[in-house]
Amino acid sequence: MPDYSMKLYEVSIMALPFLLAVTMREALRGYVAHKLGDPTIEKSGRLSANPLVHADPIWTGVVPVVAFVILNLPILLGQAKPLAIDARYFKKMRRDLLLLAVSGPASLLLLAIFWAYITRFAGNFGFTQADWVIQTSLSGIFLSSIFFVIGMLPIPPLDGGKILELFLPPEASSAFRTIEPFGFFIIIGIFILLPSIIVAPSEFLFRLIATMVGV
Repeated sequence: MPDYSMKLYEVSIMALPFLLAVTMREALRGYVAHKLGDPTIEKSGRLSANPLVHADPIWTGVVPVVAFVILNLPILLGQAKPLAIDARYFKKMRRDLLLLAVSGPASLLLLAIFWAYITRFAGNFGFTQADWVIQTSLSGIFLSSIFFVIGMLPIPPLDGGKILELFLPPEASSAFRTIEPFGFFIIIGIFILLPSIIVAPSEFLFRLIATMVGV
């Protein structure tokens, strides 16, 4: 029988890093789309860094906790509300779509570095790895790293899939896009059947960023 008290503690140290990871990705994508000429983000009221603007009650709240507690996934896994981006406003379509796709992983790298500095500064103030603050910041580095790796998988609608799509012939790109509704379930399947595909590079990125920052 699962130790639910430990599960709740793990949820508590992952909740804020998870919320920031999924919402800041959408926030930066919205900012990039706005700078590239799309006015729909501002009109929708989602040109904001406020995580609550981008959070979805089901996919940012219920699904991650259920997947972690019931399916026993190693992390909270979910997403923010997808942004409705109108690419018709882009001036150089391929370039701008590439910039948009790259902005998601870039936001996660920045977050991982941010959490690494929080870990370093918290240690300087006397917190240890047994403390909730350090546990949360370490979780922030790892979750940001793991979402970066997930985002770069060549699966639609992930950023890696969108990047690959830009380099496929039109017919292949259209066929590739039909996988999009199943993307979330493919990720769950990878976690259950081949977790090392995600976990191993995430651990490498975690160690790299921690070493660079001096954690």
